Amino acid sequence: MFKTTRPLFLAATLAVTWMLPATAETPAPQESTFWATEVNAGNLPPIQDRLPSEPLVVDLAAKGRDFGTPGGTLRTMVTRSKDIRQMVVYGYARLVGFNENYELTPDLLESFENEDNRKFTLNLRQGHKWSDGTSFTSEDFRYWWEDVANNEMLSPSGPPDFLIVEGKPPTVTFPDETTIVFEWESPNPDFLQTLAQARPPFIYRPSAFLKQYHDKFADADKLKLHVDDARVKSWAALHNKLDNLYKFDNHELPTLQPWLNASSGKKIRHNFVRNPYYHRIDSNGIQLPYIDVVELEIVAPGLVAAKTNAGESDLQGRGLAFRDASILKKGEAGGNYKTLLWKTGVASQIAIYPNLNFSDEGWRDVLRDVRVRRALSLAIDRKTINQALYFKLAHPGAMSVLSASPFYDEANAQAWAQYDIKMANTLLDDAGLSERDKNGIRLLPDGRPMELIIETAGERQEVENALQIVTDTWREIGVDLVMRPLDRDILRNRVFAGSTMASAWFGWDDGIPQAHTSPAYLAPTDQVFLAWPKWGQYYQTGGDVGEAPDMPEAERLMQLAHDWEVATTEDERKAVWTEMLKIHADQLYAIGILNGAPQPIVVSNRLRNVPEQAMWAWEPGAHFGIHRPDEFFFAD
Repeated sequence: MFKTTRPLFLAATLAVTWMLPATAETPAPQESTFWATEVNAGNLPPIQDRLPSEPLVVDLAAKGRDFGTPGGTLRTMVTRSKDIRQMVVYGYARLVGFNENYELTPDLLESFENEDNRKFTLNLRQGHKWSDGTSFTSEDFRYWWEDVANNEMLSPSGPPDFLIVEGKPPTVTFPDETTIVFEWESPNPDFLQTLAQARPPFIYRPSAFLKQYHDKFADADKLKLHVDDARVKSWAALHNKLDNLYKFDNHELPTLQPWLNASSGKKIRHNFVRNPYYHRIDSNGIQLPYIDVVELEIVAPGLVAAKTNAGESDLQGRGLAFRDASILKKGEAGGNYKTLLWKTGVASQIAIYPNLNFSDEGWRDVLRDVRVRRALSLAIDRKTINQALYFKLAHPGAMSVLSASPFYDEANAQAWAQYDIKMANTLLDDAGLSERDKNGIRLLPDGRPMELIIETAGERQEVENALQIVTDTWREIGVDLVMRPLDRDILRNRVFAGSTMASAWFGWDDGIPQAHTSPAYLAPTDQVFLAWPKWGQYYQTGGDVGEAPDMPEAERLMQLAHDWEVATTEDERKAVWTEMLKIHADQLYAIGILNGAPQPIVVSNRLRNVPEQAMWAWEPGAHFGIHRPDEFFFAD
């Protein structure tokens, strides 16, 4: 789930073409020492035969960055084996991606054309290759569209939702080996932005590799041997198991990312080595990434700060929290690193999500009363939490967009966020919860004490510390907060099943939306918004699972999200954003506590081109991804 910048707004009335600025001459490419032995042995083509005919030339001087020298091993850490996928996030090789100004620009694509948000022409780079040397062409898009996304065995639910507009899929054509055209009858203004996400949809596949596991292309006897050898039930199960561009756990699967997985199986340390066919070079002709190897170590969550403090990571943000900043600062000299404090882009650092789809009918009715949600918010002492946990460096307030967004409204940011015990008690009395037990705890209409259980992922001490403070102030309004830490996956599954009364998590991933950003995450379109999992499931499955939204404001949010999709002007889309944010501020589907808490980023003193001031955000930005780690290098 769970910038004061100048974004590109893809005009709905004009055809827009984006491509790289023309250069007088592509610099002569230089062979890296890392692959020189393989080239000299004839196992790998020389650099000029590995690059596209027109590689993406990075002008580091224009970006205020230094030119680097290739080499070195970068050490970083994650806390779960599945998070080796962070190398796809950090690598941030996308068809189109956000630059440092949060503008959409071509990356893997040489250029793109947008006609009225209905027809998108994607132009590939001639001669671009996958990491195994096979060609990256329109056939990889055709294979995915026709033989994966529209194959019932591989994709039972059909193409992904972001490609379905007004219930209809696009017409997809492949005029030649470097051109792909997606065309809809109605506008699909979120198409390009979706391609730029931290977790991209991957509308292409390495077809040359995967065809050997597809029953349409593979020799039947060989395919049966593969299936038997993998001990799976069918060719489709095998194909899906191997087709893991995002999970990044199949070291044989070709990639377009700057580093490729060189480790097989489950390990404590995974090595990712530079992609010999990567499409980006600097203006001196040196192929990126500068860093040869990334060593990803899997450690227990509680050890990330300690090991970083000991100098065992060259670049670390994930697994660190603001509470670690002071100890990290103290360890800088001995660990040979510096500690930066980046801004964070989530809408709320800590948010409480009452589950409006909770399976307990009595509690569900209580949580659906907006007076109760407002009272709970008014009974939170945000200033004390800010002082105790963040030394007043965060911003107390409700969950809304951050000031860096053009949609920021101070009234929304402060709605029901003042500390007012008297008003909170009045609201709860008005909601029919005036009876209390001998301990002063309010009683539900059915006589049960108002023990509100908030489940957490148990990963961030700051959440538990904040909720402890909330526990004390909620007692003043007769609410007994019971905190229950769980494993992250268990927590999410319980929420999705309707078994969780309330949960604590971050706010919206994208707290800095721009005019071109889809507001779909403000509507019940996804189960991952923890206040309405069943409504999200209903939308995601076309009504097969979950429950239809049955509250007027939620129904209005769904209508507004649709209005944004079919809007033809920027003013219409701004109006949608404004109304949706006002509904959230009024209804408090998530009770935000504070935002803007600084994120510690630890950087080795040897590492260069890491920005001193930047935004740490999952969406948009892919954490380090938008800052282009392929341009980072070691000074020595």
